[in-house]
Amino acid sequence: MVRGLDTNVRKDRRKIFAAIADMAYNSTNIVDDMEALPYKLCNVDEPEFWENIYRERAVTRERARLAMGMSLRPENQPVHVSQGIEETNIDEKYYEPPLLQVIPSACNACPVNQYKVSNQCMGCVAHPCREVCPRGAMEMRNGKSHIDQKKCIKCGKCKQVCPYDAIAHKTRPCADACGVAAIGSDELGRASIDTDKCVSCGMCMVSCPFGAIADKSQIFQLIRAMQSGRKIIAEIAPAFTGQFGDGVTPDQVKTAIMQLGFHDVYEVAIGADMGCMAEAKHYVESVATGELPFLLTSCCPSWSVLAKKYFPETISSISNELTPMVATARVVKRDHPDASVVFIGPCASKKLEASRRTVRSDVDFVITFEELMGIFDAKGIVLEAVEPINPMNDATGAGRGYGVAGGVASAIEECINEYYPGTEVHIEHAEGLADCKKMLLLAKAGKKNGCLIEGMACPGGCVAGAGTNAAIEKAGKNLKSFKDAADKHIPDTDIFEKIPEE
Repeated sequence: MVRGLDTNVRKDRRKIFAAIADMAYNSTNIVDDMEALPYKLCNVDEPEFWENIYRERAVTRERARLAMGMSLRPENQPVHVSQGIEETNIDEKYYEPPLLQVIPSACNACPVNQYKVSNQCMGCVAHPCREVCPRGAMEMRNGKSHIDQKKCIKCGKCKQVCPYDAIAHKTRPCADACGVAAIGSDELGRASIDTDKCVSCGMCMVSCPFGAIADKSQIFQLIRAMQSGRKIIAEIAPAFTGQFGDGVTPDQVKTAIMQLGFHDVYEVAIGADMGCMAEAKHYVESVATGELPFLLTSCCPSWSVLAKKYFPETISSISNELTPMVATARVVKRDHPDASVVFIGPCASKKLEASRRTVRSDVDFVITFEELMGIFDAKGIVLEAVEPINPMNDATGAGRGYGVAGGVASAIEECINEYYPGTEVHIEHAEGLADCKKMLLLAKAGKKNGCLIEGMACPGGCVAGAGTNAAIEKAGKNLKSFKDAADKHIPDTDIFEKIPEE
């Protein structure tokens, strides 16, 4: 499991983001610099990660294109790395679907489902593996067990009975992490993503140990927007705590963002405060009265897309309250009508939420914590050394708690208990798409009537999102400290007066 670890893949992605940000700040010839980037980043004869420098540069080329917001190049056509850069060299959002793509030169074509005998086989006399195989796929070669893959039906009985645990079950990490079976294979056995099934949670991306899956970034266009002289305001998700180095405080993060040229920084937990109060009211008026069978939270876009795409029967039960990202953006636009809004968060799928047309998002750009760290690197900002001058104290503990699994439902429950005493509340929460699907199946079958159901696509919640930097457990502890430091535990009822109109 590589999710949440500071691996070479994460370090290489950060290096790419820093290089793209540096180009945005300093390039005088963007085409030439884009063409030269793979040689600048891989400028030695000995490769750092791959078997040769040519493959390393090939992978870097495609990662650089995705970091620019562009799609991968076709493998069977002579296309320059910089082709299409004129369209991306703009100061507004650029998005060319799909969001997530598999880099062919980086994919290891991992086995999808294969049982294989390792060198731990002792060649025992009993050979229980051979005895239990229903198809005679287990053979003896040079005194060791061997599986004939043409006969094997992948039942796993041999692995279950091996006394030495010498039989390994080989699977594809990205497919294992996908809760909606969106990972398939191309004609060469490399991973491919079925965009009709995908809900863009990004768990395949952070689970691939080769870094062969990446999402598209908007950092280049964001920097261009800041260079345009427009007023740019950031809204940052509560899971940011602990994402930028041990001991780095929320106030240091806010000050560092301001140093990049942002006009101001808002807590997205402001919108979460509005959301938990609105959904508490929604539960009391609709679910507690029996008007709705259950209420599904809506702040996680991948969870919402999962429900709408795979369980359309539940659509009427999905909360229609604004997500924290959108509610906060509306507050920013109300306070600064002339500003552009940038959401900074842990989530890949927020990039799609900001682009949807069904509900106006008022969000102009979305970048992740990982991408923001690349911008800090490009500008030489060391967060530990930042002198904090801009305090972060906008929201309550309830809103900040949205960043961990169970935090949304807990905040709503606290608001119900405080403002609607006597109302019986039934809470359920699921994390990870596989568990989310099980929860929705139960809800569809009438097993969760009367419940408030929180769903999080990422196991662990937002602190474990695809765009995070920190170890999940450490990030959760930092978020708890940030939540406990809030002046208020839950929002006041006058929060309803602050909710912007459509």
